[in-house]
Amino acid sequence: MSNKLIFLVVAVLLVLTIGLAAGFFMMWNKLSALSTQANMAVTSENGKAQAAALGPLYSLDTFIVNLADEGRSRYLRVILPSKQFDDIASMEGKISLRDEILAKLNSLFGNHVVTNIFFTEFVVQ
Repeated sequence: MSNKLIFLVVAVLLVLTIGLAAGFFMMWNKLSALSTQANMAVTSENGKAQAAALGPLYSLDTFIVNLADEGRSRYLRVILPSKQFDDIASMEGKISLRDEILAKLNSLFGNHVVTNIFFTEFVVQ
């Protein structure tokens, strides 16, 4: 075999390999984009179904109140100024606060009207 023939075969194989790699890359990107769009559509539908199952959601404005700690100046950006820092510092305290708010609202509006409380922001200073 001559050197020209070997060079030609190697060049053709190199071009074919590069073409296959480029085609695979483009196909992979297209399939990924289609998969992402399908997942977004399913997530959107599931989100609407979950929101319907939760019922109406109401967002309240931020409440800023002073805590009842003596000797320290702290505030809580939510509700219930009768709480102390130690009452709400732990996760159990936050859950207890949520349950207390839930019970108070249900006592005002009637049982099981409010099903859950979500804190979107919980700042204690």
